[in-house]
Amino acid sequence: MTGQMDRPSAARRSTARLFGVYAAVTIVPVLILGVVLAVTFRNDANRRGLAEGRSEAALIAQTAVEPRLNGLPLRAGLTSAENTDMKRLVALAVGGHDVLRLRLRGLDGRVVFSDDGSGFGEKGDDDDEALDAAHGAVVARLTRLNSDGSDTGAQGVSAVEVYRPLRAGSPSRQVGVLEIYLPYAPIAHDVDSGLHRLYLDLGIGLLALYALLFSITASVSRRLRREAAINAFLAQHDTLTELPNRVQFLSRAKAALARAERSGQPVAIAIIDLDHFKDINDTLGHGSGDQLLTELARRISANMRPGDTVARLGGDEFALILCDVSDAEQALFRLRSVIAGEVEVRGLSLAVTPSIGFELVTEPDADVDILLQHAEVAMYLAKEHHSGVVRYAPELDHFDPTNLSLAGELRRGIDAGELVLHYQPQSVIARDEIEAVEALVRWQHPSRGLLSPDRFLPLAEQTDLIDTLTDWVLRAALAEIRGLREAGTDVAVAVNVSARNIAHADFAEQVIRALRDADVPPDRLIVEVTETALLIDPEQAARVLAELADAGVKISLDDFGRGQTSLGYLSALPVHELKIDRSLVSDMCQNPAHAAIVRSMIELGHNLSMRVVAEGIETEDVLADLGEYGCDLAQGYLLARPMTLAQLEQWLTDRGPRRVAGTPPSSL
Repeated sequence: MTGQMDRPSAARRSTARLFGVYAAVTIVPVLILGVVLAVTFRNDANRRGLAEGRSEAALIAQTAVEPRLNGLPLRAGLTSAENTDMKRLVALAVGGHDVLRLRLRGLDGRVVFSDDGSGFGEKGDDDDEALDAAHGAVVARLTRLNSDGSDTGAQGVSAVEVYRPLRAGSPSRQVGVLEIYLPYAPIAHDVDSGLHRLYLDLGIGLLALYALLFSITASVSRRLRREAAINAFLAQHDTLTELPNRVQFLSRAKAALARAERSGQPVAIAIIDLDHFKDINDTLGHGSGDQLLTELARRISANMRPGDTVARLGGDEFALILCDVSDAEQALFRLRSVIAGEVEVRGLSLAVTPSIGFELVTEPDADVDILLQHAEVAMYLAKEHHSGVVRYAPELDHFDPTNLSLAGELRRGIDAGELVLHYQPQSVIARDEIEAVEALVRWQHPSRGLLSPDRFLPLAEQTDLIDTLTDWVLRAALAEIRGLREAGTDVAVAVNVSARNIAHADFAEQVIRALRDADVPPDRLIVEVTETALLIDPEQAARVLAELADAGVKISLDDFGRGQTSLGYLSALPVHELKIDRSLVSDMCQNPAHAAIVRSMIELGHNLSMRVVAEGIETEDVLADLGEYGCDLAQGYLLARPMTLAQLEQWLTDRGPRRVAGTPPSSL
């Protein structure tokens, strides 16, 4: 509990540290921007100072110096009058501290006048600014007094050193160069006062910018954290019910298995699927289906113990983890009754029946995906047998890796001609005549040997491969029966079809086309269909069977007694034959209840104008009792085991004159 309380505070400290680092990192570019702008402003200020110095120099040159010149080149020096005027001018300017030093140079750069005598008579270097000015340029730079190599004395104050051309005479022409040093302090004062204000505004602006960027980033970060939290939730939860999804379920299941090892108590992994949920979606719409799922999720969650988990895997499928459970089956039956209660959706009271499969496990290293697969296998068995809750057992599983491999090989086996048909005869009990045979498919596998139907038919029925398989059996059986007819043995053949076959609207057309291709009369074919196949889509099944019956094909209801076909529905179907399931026939001599059921079924079939076949006959006593009850046809090991076509032909020959009924079963 302490650890759970520490995690939020640790998260807050981590967030605070993250913000601190972000604040420090963010301020660096702002500071760099400030330094760059400050340097830029200082350079601009210096340029403005130089510009001001150039302006002052121009003003002095134009108003004070040039008017005193006679228009002759200064190379020869100043006249006495010019020299006197210049000294008077300099005395006023330098004495008033408006000028620090003033020199006049000839166009060759030689100093012809200097207020303090410095540099008098000297000629400038080839790269001297004076020569640039002699060629018409105005040169200004920041310096200090006496900083030039030709100057003497200690360095003085900061100054603006300006070289500019002097023009005089009429017409005006360049006569020399003015070299003037202006005090930079007044200029710097003006520049610095503006620059300080600019720096203050810059600092305030950058601080505001930093605060704005930080607030925007903080706001965006909060939204991103909220979105990240939502995404993290969605990554592990179902969006409709907000229950854990498969990802979180797997994680919790692994943790539960690890705890189970320490506690020694088993963990139950269960799958819940809602029967006929698709009908609700199709009838009331997906919105109603979602509302129902949400309510059921709330109801399941409310009935779970602390520490247990309920998750939605998708669609109408939920998964459970029951920890430390002593009787998982009883607990799941209780939960099933809770789920099955009525739910009001859009003013309608709906009730759904859940099917639950589960597995108990204590091994911490068990593969949760495999456990889920096992629970799903048990769930489908619960759904198929309407038993509510089923615990997984290995013998119930037809979906192991070996079978999956077998399913992949089946298509190749069909194409390679590895399938064969065996036939089991059906005898008219009253006359001991063979009237029909049931075609039973076998697979002569190249490495596994002869495989019975229960090894591969359940796999084929899970895919569209059952259509290919049924078509092969139908066409092979009709071709071989035609061969028997041509040899003088006229029997009908019964072929089993699955629910998937009946679900195809064109199945009757497929059967009729196969009859036509084989040139076999329709009344020589019996289509056997189970009650379960009829109940999956009754309307579709009724349409397909009606088409077959109208074409002359006989319909047999196989495994009668195992399903839940209503008598009203049965009477409306074009069924010609009832086939009583072997589970009721084989022990009827020892089980009076089964004997009574068989007798009632025979009477029911006759009352509905149907023939009745009993399968699974293994003793003479059972056959005798069936004869007394008026059963029409017998099938079982007592009569003959399934056999190949060649064996069937030999068997019929060995029976002699009573081998075959000889004419089509007119009442069939």
